[in-house]
Order: sequence, then C-alpha cells, then structure tokens
Amino acid sequence: MSLLCCQDLCMHYDSINAVCHVDFSVEEGDYLCVVGENGSGKSTLMKGILGLLPPSHGRVSLSGLTQGEIGYLPQQTQIQKDFPASVYEVTLSGCRNRRGKRPFYTKAEHCRAEEMLCLLNIQNIKNRSYRELSGGQQQRVLLARALCATEKLLLLDEPAAGLDPAATADLYQIIKNLNQNHGVTVIMVSHDIKSAVEYGTKILHMATNVRFYGATKDYIQTEAYSQLAGGVRNA
Repeated sequence: MSLLCCQDLCMHYDSINAVCHVDFSVEEGDYLCVVGENGSGKSTLMKGILGLLPPSHGRVSLSGLTQGEIGYLPQQTQIQKDFPASVYEVTLSGCRNRRGKRPFYTKAEHCRAEEMLCLLNIQNIKNRSYRELSGGQQQRVLLARALCATEKLLLLDEPAAGLDPAATADLYQIIKNLNQNHGVTVIMVSHDIKSAVEYGTKILHMATNVRFYGATKDYIQTEAYSQLAGGVRNA
C-alpha cells in the first residue's frame, strides 16, 4: 500500500526551481534514502511532503495519514541544541499535533511519550536537561519526539550530521530496528552515500529532477551512484 505519492511535483522559492517534475511513491515498510549533491532539492522536497512549502505544480498525496501525523526529525541548529527543557518535555512535545487546541496533554499522550522513551532506551535520563546531553543522546530524544507524532512514517533530514562514528552507527541501527521490527516507514535525506546504500531499501537520487528512483540493488549499478560514491560532493 502506498503511503505517499509525488506526482509531477515542482517547487520553487526565491525564483529558484528547486524541485522539477519529480515522481515517486513510498510503500508501507520502505526505507527510502534521498541522496544528491548540494542544491539538488532534497530539503525542499521534505518541506513539500510536510506541507511547509506549497507545490508550484503537481501534488503530494498521502494515504492513511495526514501531514500532521508524519514524524519529522529536522537538522538541528545550535540554538535548538541548547534548548532549556527536560528530555521528557522535549519528547512529549511530539504529541502537540495530537493535542490540537486542548490546553493539556491526555494520559494516553503521556503514556505514548513514556513508551517512546523506553523504546529508545532513554527512560533513565528523562528528567535530565536536554541541553546537557551528548549529540547522540539528543538525536535519540528527537527521534522519540518524532515517534510521538506517528506510528507510520518518519522523515529524517541528515539525522547523523555532526555525530561521531560510534553515535552514527548506533543511530542507524535504531532506525533500522524501527523500520524492520516496528513497521515504521522511513524517508531519510542523507549525505552519507555508503550508509544510504547499506540501510536503504530504495534510493531517490535528486538533481532537482530525479536521476534515479528504485531498488538499492539496482542503484549501485548506475553511473549516478558511481559519481556520488566516487567523491562528488554530496552534502
């Protein structure tokens, strides 16, 4: 079953054509890695999927969920890394779309936050200040927060950026477990082409348009992959 479908999608900002005539779909259980060079439209595409930027042409269609039910882990700014809140408060804020206009979170929403902390094995630090955590711990908290918003689809924008090799490997294993053992469909923007082809079941290679979309095993046979893996800058 398709969760998401982009049909002839075009997006622009500041007179720049950032996404041009893009077609692809995401099925339940997919682990789709979005790769490409700088300026290829990867982050703009994510904003289109989330409804943060409107298409100039074409459309994004969702099935079985709304844009507010997509879990999103964006790239962090330095200000966000220093956010003065507890781990539990940051995690619970992932239920904000569920809460709507209600002034307080429900018991079920508090339970959801507790469950996600346990799932990511960070329940023991739930009362600690988020700003005092290591980079790897902060990413676990943000992933728990994103999971509070969804049971179906995660969008991850460079989730391992700035992490050391050990924390990066740990994070990728967590995401793999969520995908394979908990039924969470994943769309991940990544500059790490090696990890993208190791973990992703499908690849979308962007160059404002689509250079490749399909199974990872087919992608690694293409010239597009050879160029990216051979040292072309792709951050």
